[in-house]
Amino acid sequence: MQVVKVRNVNIALPLGLTLLYEDGIHRRSRGGDVIEYPGVVATVYEQPRERVLLSPERDANPFFHFMEGLWMLDGRNDVDSIAHYVKRMGKFSDDNTTLHGAYGHRWRNHFSCRDQLLEVINRLQTFPEDRRVVLTMWDPEADLLIDSLKAKDVPCNTHVYFKLRENNLDMTVCCRSNDIIWGAYGANAVHMSMLQEFIANAVDVEVGTYTQISDSYHAYHDVYSEMIDKIPPVDVYSFHHVYRDPYKCGEIKPYNKMVNTPDFDQWLYVNSKFLEVVFANPANPQEIRPWAATSSIPGYDIDPFFIYVAEPIAIAWEHYKLFKETGVKEDFDNAVEEAKRCIAQDWRTACVQWLDRRAI
Repeated sequence: MQVVKVRNVNIALPLGLTLLYEDGIHRRSRGGDVIEYPGVVATVYEQPRERVLLSPERDANPFFHFMEGLWMLDGRNDVDSIAHYVKRMGKFSDDNTTLHGAYGHRWRNHFSCRDQLLEVINRLQTFPEDRRVVLTMWDPEADLLIDSLKAKDVPCNTHVYFKLRENNLDMTVCCRSNDIIWGAYGANAVHMSMLQEFIANAVDVEVGTYTQISDSYHAYHDVYSEMIDKIPPVDVYSFHHVYRDPYKCGEIKPYNKMVNTPDFDQWLYVNSKFLEVVFANPANPQEIRPWAATSSIPGYDIDPFFIYVAEPIAIAWEHYKLFKETGVKEDFDNAVEEAKRCIAQDWRTACVQWLDRRAI
């Protein structure tokens, strides 16, 4: 097994591309030709909360990554909501309505047992030394039988293991098939670490390490060829002189704490209500801002995370969508100003830089 031990995803991506450049093998796959590492790869993140990828060459969409993380924690599988941020998500739906392998739905609603997230939290609170805390995404009946070959989307990440060690929540994610550009060092680094942080906050412990075990560690040939020209491989001795980590350099830091309420059920409820407003009013940013003051959530304290991090990101995206429709510069400027309202330094920086790369 090859172990890639890094501080965060900003270092993992160029290291992973270098690994494929040096040892990758060309193979055919269901989704197209890939460059695959000849063995299992484990990526160990020492600081998984430093989850925001700021590489301009990769140009990851931070709005999509952030909102997808909240969408998953809400246990959803509706494709229209998430396709509002990345249209191509729709092509993975079998019925143009839902995503068969949606992780959040598998976490919370797919299986006949109770909500897996709540059970994970309950076990960790009741038995801190437990080694049986396994979150399942793979369903043999839905994903292994021959009929599942017709499905456009089955879970790539199959299981998540949690354990408490020295007041830290360590997490291991098992992945059967990991595209390192779009998956492992893109979306997975965000939504899996958001899952880890949510559970750690709910159990009132610190976030520990996050290990991603990739059975097939690969990149699609066409995307890899383009990316390796933008992020060229370097030897391990000169690596840190070529690629700077904005977190390590102190340029940005992650938001203090995602869950600031002692009642994690309340946080999940507020998240659900927030997403109802955001997804029900596409391209209508004026209806998102006052959501916290509405009577739709009586008796609930709104976590500052939603007001000062999630809300500006959601509104900025709606202004950007308006700009794409109208071409009016004021809409673009409004998107940038809203993104600047986000108090999470890393998300704010990523959103503003992503928008700047699309400036008129």
